Amino acid sequence: MLTGNLCEKCGLPVAHAGLCQHCQSNPPPYRALRAWAAFDFPIRQALHKLKYRRDMGLGDALAVPLTRFAESLNWPLDVVVPIPLGRKRRRERGYNQVDLIARPLSLALGLDYKPAALKRHRETNSQVGLSAMERRANMQNAFVATASLVRGKTVLVMDDVSTTGSTLSSSAEALYQSGAKDVFALTVARALPHHGLKQV
Repeated sequence: MLTGNLCEKCGLPVAHAGLCQHCQSNPPPYRALRAWAAFDFPIRQALHKLKYRRDMGLGDALAVPLTRFAESLNWPLDVVVPIPLGRKRRRERGYNQVDLIARPLSLALGLDYKPAALKRHRETNSQVGLSAMERRANMQNAFVATASLVRGKTVLVMDDVSTTGSTLSSSAEALYQSGAKDVFALTVARALPHHGLKQV
C-alpha cells in the first residue's frame, strides 16, 4: 500500500504534506487521485493477467482490498464510473478489465454503477511508451460523458493503473462538462517515477 506523505491532489509520494510541485503549478481537474498500491510485484503481474491473459477472476479478488481502501478515504461519493475502452480495443479484448474491478467495488460500497456514463469520444493510441507530454496530447478530449447520468453527482472515476494521470484528467474534464458536481479518481496501482513510462 502507498503510505507516507502523499500529494493531496495527485497522490504521488512527497517529502512534506501538501501539494507536489506539479499540482501547485498545473493542478489536475479531479478533486483527488489515490491508488491502493505501487505498480510493483505482485500487483503488476495480477493486473497484466487480468488485462492480457483473460484471468477475469482477478477482478473480484482485487476489488476486495480496494473496497477497504476506498472506505478508508471517506469520500462523499454517489456513483462509480469506469474508464471505458475504445471500440477497437474492446472488440479485440472482449471485455473491459476496469469494469471487472469497478463493478464489484461499487456493489460493496453501495454506490450506483454507471459504465455508460463515460464513452471514448475518439480512438486513442496505447499510452505504453509515450512521454508525459505525448500522453496528455493523446488523451485530450478523448471522452464524452452522459449528462443525465452524472449531473449533480459526485463521481468516482476508476482505472486500473495511473501513471501521469492524463487519462483520469481527461475523463474528469468530460464529467465536469456534463454537470458532475465533483470527481474523485481511484486506481488499483500507481506507477511511480522510478517505474518509467515504457511498460505502463
